[in-house]
Amino acid sequence: MNADTSIEIQELRVGFPTLDGGFENAVDGVTLKVGAGERVGLVGESGSGKSLTALACLGLVPEPGRVTGGSVSVGEVNVLTMSCADLNRLRGAEVGIVLQEAVEALNPVYSVGFQVAEAVAVHRNLGHGEAYREALSLLSDAALEAPEEIAGAYPHELSGGQAQRVMLALALAGRPRFLIADEPTSALDVLTQAQVIELLDTLIDKGGMGLLLISHDLVVVEGVVDRIAIMHEGRIVEEGPTDAVFSSPRHPYTRMLLASAPGRQLDVSNQAEIRADD
Repeated sequence: MNADTSIEIQELRVGFPTLDGGFENAVDGVTLKVGAGERVGLVGESGSGKSLTALACLGLVPEPGRVTGGSVSVGEVNVLTMSCADLNRLRGAEVGIVLQEAVEALNPVYSVGFQVAEAVAVHRNLGHGEAYREALSLLSDAALEAPEEIAGAYPHELSGGQAQRVMLALALAGRPRFLIADEPTSALDVLTQAQVIELLDTLIDKGGMGLLLISHDLVVVEGVVDRIAIMHEGRIVEEGPTDAVFSSPRHPYTRMLLASAPGRQLDVSNQAEIRADD
């Protein structure tokens, strides 16, 4: 894929079966683009459909859900029509993903070093020894002290912050062009949240990747992304440059998110009236 590759979501709908035999869309007509090297935040409360949108980008919508309309493309390839083999190549090599609840996302029966080295070997076609050395380097890049010790540990032996850093290392094992980070700090204390976000910012800069950062918290994404899309009840209700969304929010739901953000006071006294159909 060329340097101008982007992730492009067009009128995406993801539905789940209803008791009457139909489908109810949890994601309802989402259009969003992440360009090469661009940083985009997707923000909304739990249940808004943002995680399902991210999973659809990699063909990972959980059963019994399914994509009921629209398209997701990485470059010129429609993800929704890819074979299982091609999807496996896409995941990690072109698009890496960091999931929330990192300890649960890691395989409990394998050591950290084995899991990261396996991902390196698969995506870069390296031998075991070279892949393991690269895994140690990735763990070091992820700001894990004593990477050799961490490599020998199992997921249940890690703290929440360590597990999230391991997930970052794992997501970067294939040197992807894009990284999707789904609530990467939701299970962490405030200090560790700040450390992980700073690390994510550094790694994205170093790798020159595009980023889709998903969060329920506007403050988490503020200092990291160039553009923000606000998602509510399965739809994107507002989108724009980060500064513009924070300084002049147009949609009532965006205003509510900002007003509820810790340490923020939103002055909407001179905002224009929001039309009922916005």
